[in-house]
Amino acid sequence: MRIILASGSPRRRELLEMLKVKNLEIIPAKGEEKLHPELSPDELVKELSRCKAAEIAPAGEEDTVTIGADTIVVLDGKVMGKPAGEADAARMLRSLSGRSHTVYTGVTVIRGDKVLSRAEETTVRFRPLSESEIEAYIRTGEPMDKAGAYGAQGYASLFVEALDGDFFNVMGLPLCTLGIMLKELGVNLI
Repeated sequence: MRIILASGSPRRRELLEMLKVKNLEIIPAKGEEKLHPELSPDELVKELSRCKAAEIAPAGEEDTVTIGADTIVVLDGKVMGKPAGEADAARMLRSLSGRSHTVYTGVTVIRGDKVLSRAEETTVRFRPLSESEIEAYIRTGEPMDKAGAYGAQGYASLFVEALDGDFFNVMGLPLCTLGIMLKELGVNLI
């Protein structure tokens, strides 16, 4: 069985490698991520993940599984994607400081003509952050390629006061949900 991850995310790759997924190929989707404001956050991430998986999935191949995923951070009903620059990252981190927000990851799995899409939701609470902490964190470069301008598995783990839901979802790939979806398509990771 060939498994394709339609993402260039090093974190998603690390998670699948942690599970020792055999025959893993990384083929990042190149399509533009279009935010659809009319969609709810869970529908948005499912749509984005479907687009990524569909772009890469070989048509009708039963011996190939393609996984697409997309993650967003939502605060006060507003979607926070990846920061446009350091000032944008600082703005995002200031807005998350001392507050709870929700991380949504959509996952789509395609095998042959079967397509499954799900969304996972995790609530994360940050402790209050000082300006010097925000500036130091931005200097690490870590927030620049991440939704909401932080990576809970890195330096920002020092900011996460509480988490309700799947930790791996916050990293960008909810492994429990993915495992269930793959099992439904006849693929067991264990």
